[in-house]
Amino acid sequence: MTQPGITRAFISLGSNLGDLEGNLGQARENLNDLHEARLGPCSPVYFTEPQDVRNQPWFANQVVALDCGPIWTARELLRTLLEIEDRMGRVREQDKGPRIIDLDLLLFGSRQHDSPELTLPHPRLHERAFVLVPLQDIAPDLVFPDGTSLSKALARLSFQVQGRDIFQ
Repeated sequence: MTQPGITRAFISLGSNLGDLEGNLGQARENLNDLHEARLGPCSPVYFTEPQDVRNQPWFANQVVALDCGPIWTARELLRTLLEIEDRMGRVREQDKGPRIIDLDLLLFGSRQHDSPELTLPHPRLHERAFVLVPLQDIAPDLVFPDGTSLSKALARLSFQVQGRDIFQ
């Protein structure tokens, strides 16, 4: 439950270069330091095989909640996520290729948005076990803006979880 004037955003964190869990921790610290935003629940870190470009190291993935004050918009948060990625040294050489950090804005409250720079909810959210499994850890009763429950979205996917490893 969020307070009036506060929008809960959900952000997916991923890394497959360098100190994977250290990179996720640094990203969480950056999120926690944002003005008029407070880091909420954080899922455990999972390890997942690459989805689109298979010939690269496995990813460490996590989903976190960020409670955003009224000064925040979804576009401003997206812009800030990209700035954090840049500050952490992300190099954009290959689409869906290896990266030190990847921060995806999954949801911004119940906002739905579609523009060239931002689509909410995230357009591939329902396809990704590495996002939905950790999201379920921190928001098991979540219902997406289209009315689909998180549990129903997960039930539609073929995947396996073994310990902290997700296979899809």
